[in-house]
Amino acid sequence: MPDPTVCVSIVTYNSERYIRKCLDALLGQDYPHLDVVVVDNASADGTRDILYHYRSRVRIIYNHENVGFAAAQNQAIATSTASWALVLNPDVLLEAGFVRALIEAARSDPHVGAVCGKLLSIGPGFVPLPEPRLDSTGMYFTPAMRHFDRGSRTADDGRFDRPEYVFGASAAAALYSRQMIENISIHGQFFDANFFAYREDADVAWRAQLLGWRTIYTPSAIGYHVRTVSPDNRGSVSAVINMHSVKNRFLLRIKNLTPGLWRKYWLPMTVRDLLVIGGCIVYEPRSLAAFWRLARCLADAKQQRDWIMSRRRISDEALAQWFCSQSVSMPLTPFAAATCSSDVRGRAPRPETDRYTVARAAPLLGHGKSPAGQEQ
Repeated sequence: MPDPTVCVSIVTYNSERYIRKCLDALLGQDYPHLDVVVVDNASADGTRDILYHYRSRVRIIYNHENVGFAAAQNQAIATSTASWALVLNPDVLLEAGFVRALIEAARSDPHVGAVCGKLLSIGPGFVPLPEPRLDSTGMYFTPAMRHFDRGSRTADDGRFDRPEYVFGASAAAALYSRQMIENISIHGQFFDANFFAYREDADVAWRAQLLGWRTIYTPSAIGYHVRTVSPDNRGSVSAVINMHSVKNRFLLRIKNLTPGLWRKYWLPMTVRDLLVIGGCIVYEPRSLAAFWRLARCLADAKQQRDWIMSRRRISDEALAQWFCSQSVSMPLTPFAAATCSSDVRGRAPRPETDRYTVARAAPLLGHGKSPAGQEQ
């Protein structure tokens, strides 16, 4: 079977510290059909000077203003008709076989719309850490509607060394099929531009789940990610990003939360919301602008919600299995036994008439508590 074409889309914004090494690693992939597109969001540092030297090997789009990660990624993806789109952050280094490993994993299931690999943490400036630590092995949600990167900050000790289904992929390095992109895009938007930046990958993952698509995690694809945004470093993150983080927490649910999930998880969800609102009032008043911006997005979000719900293919019961205080995954092998880090057997999902036919009646796998994960 011939290798499918892959478009790699990168968005830069003052990324001079990382973009050169990122592109060198990308262009050194052992995969023959890569179309690399970089969209620069009006960088004011030396990013554009660096990109100039790659103009013969990379297609470059220069924006006159910072339109945000989501809108710029949509720009890049729309320029290609490749079978797959690899969304990549400039602060990620890929091992040479990363793309090929993702494609091989995707071939295992025709209903896979996204694939993610094992991202390991690396220090600022791509400085290696003293010991291997995980950054992301896929995404999961808690009943409080927080989303985390599986295994983040924990040792790479073999717990995440088997392929499995996960809720979604971190857009630091996520492979999406063209078929899924076209199927779940709303008015031509794959990533919702209203998010601007932060949590837009969680929105895509949730929307894809509702429409019946699967995400596979493969440990064979290895990359290294400089994590710059996390819950415990909000003070070092720009006020604008913190504001979008608050806004997008609510926007995410306005679009994707089903009545069944709300009835099941309304208490932890509400408690977390009150903590977020209180934190904005007491500690982060500049983030209160999130609620004004959210109000401006409501009409569009309502239209998108109607579109999503009219096309949903998965039941509330099946969807609820992904929302857990532990890191959740499903085995690729049907009817496999469940295991988790606490050595407690997982719950066996009930049969559903959704696209998870392969994993039907397969139990969930847990890998550690949510504090071991990194909220995105």
